[in-house]
Amino acid sequence: MKARFDNSKWFRDARFGMFIHWGLYSIPAKGEWIKSIEKISDKSYDRYFEQFDPTQFDPNFWAITAKKAGMKYAVLTAKHHDGFCLFDSKYTDYKITNTKYQKDAVREFLDAFRAQGLKVGLYYSLLDWHHEDYPAFNDPYHPMRNNPEYNNQRNFDRYLEYMYNQVKELVTDYGKIDLMWLDFSYDELRGEKWNASRLVNMIHGYQPKILLNNRLDAAADHFGGIMTDNAKVFSGDFACPELLMPPKGLKDTSGEAVPWELCASLNESWGYNAQDNNYKDADLLVKKLTEAVSKGGNLILNVGPYANGRLSNQTLSIMEKIGQWLEIYGESIYGCNDSNLEKPEWGRYTQKGNYIYAHIYERPIGPCVLLPSIDKKDIESIVMLKDGSEIKLMTEWIAANYPDYTFAEIAPSKYQDITVLKIKLK
Repeated sequence: MKARFDNSKWFRDARFGMFIHWGLYSIPAKGEWIKSIEKISDKSYDRYFEQFDPTQFDPNFWAITAKKAGMKYAVLTAKHHDGFCLFDSKYTDYKITNTKYQKDAVREFLDAFRAQGLKVGLYYSLLDWHHEDYPAFNDPYHPMRNNPEYNNQRNFDRYLEYMYNQVKELVTDYGKIDLMWLDFSYDELRGEKWNASRLVNMIHGYQPKILLNNRLDAAADHFGGIMTDNAKVFSGDFACPELLMPPKGLKDTSGEAVPWELCASLNESWGYNAQDNNYKDADLLVKKLTEAVSKGGNLILNVGPYANGRLSNQTLSIMEKIGQWLEIYGESIYGCNDSNLEKPEWGRYTQKGNYIYAHIYERPIGPCVLLPSIDKKDIESIVMLKDGSEIKLMTEWIAANYPDYTFAEIAPSKYQDITVLKIKLK
């Protein structure tokens, strides 16, 4: 992997993280885009600022939940598109320390997750629908995009300075930050339109080992310069496809692997949505985590806490089940990568050193399973990862009809919902 990705080793080993979307939008409970979708004015939206009082916010419980789920890092929305800050910024009054809660949630989040040994990241929106100098009229996303009263002169340079100063606060006032999500570019607002080089050079000056995503340079329809041989300073350290699993691992134009992270949510919403009960089950999410790792990527899984700070029972149940699976099978995920082997019909391969992990989602109809692309002569041993029990190769009887293929003999009673074999290569 290219030297520009050297700092990402911990990220590529971690493979599984928690995303947290939480803010004023949790009160109307229709998702984090509610202000834009319903074209809500600042005056109408301000009632949520007056109401916000997360009396059940317990960052220590959030951190323990993430750790028990097998997550290795977490990212919190320090500021989302509505401009409300979960940190005590000196550049705005529109912040959590001016609500009934009064405390700095970003600091509490960072302290709690670090205490559990997890890497920490912050999300900061490049958009700001509250700031008086952010483009409004005719902007494709601003809540007042169709309101002629907002067709006034705005000083975008002044907004960029505000943005720069707030990001500087985050990287100077809160200790070591492992990762930062900057979201998002669109239309002509990308790259140097954000004064991106100046912003990133400042971030690196204070946090030289921080990882940045690629969205200063990238919109939803492309990954930007990170996928090329001539990446810019603001092209990022990892790509972040959203809600769509890449068909294969991401590589730049020279064929080198690019670190990436699929961002997905437990249900269909990022911020809390009271009408959205379409939660994905733990089995599906484990399979998608495995698929991401089999393609050289990560999965960051989003939770949307209630306005009062509590995590839903559905969230806790799913997290617990994922954690139980990873407690047994985490060896096949953490530190693993793309095996560069043909994808088997029954599931996925991951690899770490000279070990191949076969994740079997679907048991075969008979007593043996085909291990495509693995030569039996290269295998030293095979065991069930769950208990270390030996699995033997089958070469006789029905397998004898296919001497050029490799089959493992597994008793039907040994299969679980996802069976994992640990294959040691010579």
